[in-house]
Amino acid sequence: MNKKLLCAAMLCGLGVAQAASAQEFDDRWYLTGSTGFNLQDSDRTTNDAPFLGLGLGKFISPNWSLDGELNYQNPNFDANKDLNWSQYGISLDLRRHFIQEGRGWNPYILAGLGYQRSEEEFDNFPSPDSPGEREDGNLAAKVGVGLQTTLDKRVGVRAEIAYRADFDDSSVAAPDESWFGDVLASVGVIIPLGPKATVAPPPAPAPAGPSCADLDDDGDGVNNCDDRCPGSQAGQTIGPDGCPVPVSIDLKGVNFDFDKSTLRPDAVAILSEATEILKRYPDLRVEVAGHTDSVGTDAYNQGLSERRAKAVYDYLTSNGVDASRLVGPNGYGESRPIDTNETAEGRARNRRTELNVQN
Repeated sequence: MNKKLLCAAMLCGLGVAQAASAQEFDDRWYLTGSTGFNLQDSDRTTNDAPFLGLGLGKFISPNWSLDGELNYQNPNFDANKDLNWSQYGISLDLRRHFIQEGRGWNPYILAGLGYQRSEEEFDNFPSPDSPGEREDGNLAAKVGVGLQTTLDKRVGVRAEIAYRADFDDSSVAAPDESWFGDVLASVGVIIPLGPKATVAPPPAPAPAGPSCADLDDDGDGVNNCDDRCPGSQAGQTIGPDGCPVPVSIDLKGVNFDFDKSTLRPDAVAILSEATEILKRYPDLRVEVAGHTDSVGTDAYNQGLSERRAKAVYDYLTSNGVDASRLVGPNGYGESRPIDTNETAEGRARNRRTELNVQN
């Protein structure tokens, strides 16, 4: 067999292998079994013969696998078929797979190193020990190409052609040769060990709890994000910031004559209506507050506002409103005007009493 021709053919085969994208990395160990035909180097003077292979391997990356493989072949000599020649060995083969997602068969190239042991009988006539036998082991190297199915199923399939250089320099049948080149054509099966690892789905995000914008712990109608007074009580008048807003009920019409604190007849009807409202809502608490205009000294106006508040307070309590529901009476003098004190109308409005809601 022409060694140079075989080497050129193998190099050509390596050059035309196509690259493709990688698939998911399956790193299970697997067993391999193969059978094929060994096209013997013609310099051996042996027949071509079948061979068997058995191995163990795994993918070491998405595109690379590493196999350890045993092989055995037992060809006959061309000239004397009564003489035995057998060979067995072990190799470590690295394969580069060109895997493309969705494709059932993917090409690969391989390179390997190994050890081949030969047992060669030879005619030793007329020695009584004929036939003689040589046993020798040598380094071997291998390159090749092949096709392999994906390992998605229980059994994969591999088809391969390889060139093996056996550096046997002690052959009796071919004493002038220092190495031999054999072509190995084979098919085999790949049996993954164990189930394929599955990629765990990413953990589901923890359900997001309600945000502060969705909560209103104190039930005042203002969400927790905007509520600056989270402890407000039910029934209070609440502003947009969640804080209680004092509510002043201006008893319009319950005004006083200048410098007087006695209730005018027209004020009694208004206070009677206010009394009924307080009775209708027994949980309502109010402050009774009195105010004056700015005519007079501060001290005098303070006393006058207190007397005016006391007049309203006494009316409410004498008409069935429990004193425990009333705060005061409190006088604020001229300190809280609601209108100008420059006109008679404005001063009249400032001489007033109010019920300030407390809850």
